[in-house]
Amino acid sequence: MPNIESAIKRVRTNEKANVLNSTKMSSARTTVKKFETAVAEGADNVNELYKEAVKAIDMAASKGLIHKNKANRDKSRLAAKLVK
Repeated sequence: MPNIESAIKRVRTNEKANVLNSTKMSSARTTVKKFETAVAEGADNVNELYKEAVKAIDMAASKGLIHKNKANRDKSRLAAKLVK
């Protein structure tokens, strides 16, 4: 545990940021999984789920949770699954 006041505050803010980032990443992964299961089952609302998944990926990239190249790669893979 740090002794300096600014270091103690830094630990607190890092913990808060970690919780928020984990939550955002978890929700993004969940939306992508919903899309993938809908594609596998042949559901009717695949286009809506695709839009939600792309939006979640873009939000994660804009917040710096994932790299923009990874976001583009993930979106490309989702688009390929949508076309199949």
